[in-house]
Amino acid sequence: MDSASTQAPPADAPPSFSRSEKVFTLLGALLGLLLAALDQTIVATAGPAIQTDLAMPASLYPWITTSYLVASTVMVPLWGKLSDLFGRRSVLVTGILIFLAGSFLCGVAWGTVPLILFRAVQGLGSAALFTSAFAVVADLFPPSERGKYQGLFGGVFGLSSVVGPLVGGFITDSFGWHWVFFINLPVGALALAVIFLRMPSLRPTGAARPRLDLPGAACLVLAVVPLLLALSLGGGHETPGETGYSWASWQVLGLFALSLVGAVLFVLVEAGADEPVLDLKLFQDKTFALGNAIVFIIGAGFLSAFTFLPLFMVNVVGLSATRSGLTIMPMTLGVVAGNVLSGQIVSRIGHYKRLMLGSLVLLTVGFTVMGFTLSPDSTQATVTAKMVLMGLGLGPSIPLYTLAIQNAVPPRQIGVATSTTTFFRQLGSTVGVALAGVVFASTLSSQMREHGMKEAFTEATASVYRLAIVVAVLSLLLTVLLPERPLRRGPTPAPPPME
Repeated sequence: MDSASTQAPPADAPPSFSRSEKVFTLLGALLGLLLAALDQTIVATAGPAIQTDLAMPASLYPWITTSYLVASTVMVPLWGKLSDLFGRRSVLVTGILIFLAGSFLCGVAWGTVPLILFRAVQGLGSAALFTSAFAVVADLFPPSERGKYQGLFGGVFGLSSVVGPLVGGFITDSFGWHWVFFINLPVGALALAVIFLRMPSLRPTGAARPRLDLPGAACLVLAVVPLLLALSLGGGHETPGETGYSWASWQVLGLFALSLVGAVLFVLVEAGADEPVLDLKLFQDKTFALGNAIVFIIGAGFLSAFTFLPLFMVNVVGLSATRSGLTIMPMTLGVVAGNVLSGQIVSRIGHYKRLMLGSLVLLTVGFTVMGFTLSPDSTQATVTAKMVLMGLGLGPSIPLYTLAIQNAVPPRQIGVATSTTTFFRQLGSTVGVALAGVVFASTLSSQMREHGMKEAFTEATASVYRLAIVVAVLSLLLTVLLPERPLRRGPTPAPPPME
């Protein structure tokens, strides 16, 4: 091998960045992620005030969240592909501008329907912020160093779950619900200033000539939107006072059928596309395919872990709504700690699989303890201690699986790989909450007929955690099969799996 060949950089080698460029880029991406993550929890706290002020019908109240979730989830893969084609900075700036426009419009919304539509605009922008944040880390650092920074991003995301409700409550009580949206404007302006100051374009070397796969994007929308709507609307009329449609209704079944048609068309279109939204050949890689399957399954247990617990704390333990919401704080802090610590550890030891398996064992134990020890006599202190265990088990799932999947694909496809992971995590969360909701509602209904309210809510909540045990065990078994590749220390192609 001659000297020229040894000194030539790989074709897809990214440029080097100065320390200041890295700092400003990370800061801009962190601020963008903080915008999107905080908005979810802040708005949830302001929900009752919004409903009262706008005289919002109970049937439309969930759509404050649903419209945001649907728009965000469907756009994640599209923004990921766009970031590979046009660069992370362009997508991040565009996402922030769309998000800020939606925030302003939500703040001046004059009625229920406009607010729901403007929340969807926010969701369109937030998807760019979620997918760009983790892709930016992949552009700046090789996999061997990436874990500690991805853990930091995951920690910020988890910390927003703690800060959001407190900030949302304070802003709503002090200034009115409009300001939970207006507060995004100065934060977004700061993020844009940081990005424009020193952030490079971060368009991967060797990226394809910019060309949008519009047929594939349309089929993806057709596959995802009806599915999310069916999962959001289904399960109604199971118990008195619920809104929505039963799972066997023609409305829900029709949406599922439409989603299936969209999914089939998406596969057919993408298989023949020159520059697909999602390159289906990536699923031929075992790490990519299994990793995303595991992320989907863990996502199903993530939201279920704390979605129904406040109902238990109010109806069984006897806490106020505010104190019951704060009960999930220890679990969230556990998630943050798990994110940060796992990222630091994997960057030092260079291996991720053992940490994945250890965290899933811890998660299984946490779900088991919650599923079989909750009782009508449980106190806030005992429940809090158990939730820390679940948080530590859930935390590493955010950075480690993203790291493994990114490590398995070429650098020019980092955006698609990252957005696919985010997409499957969000989709899994939606499916998981819908499934857990069915289990919770049916158990509560049957127990109410036989026992008192405390016993019924206890058994219904415990049944959700027993279902989550299955989720954790299945994730553990699939992770055993997940190949482990040595973490790259540069832009070279991913090495083969370790034997």
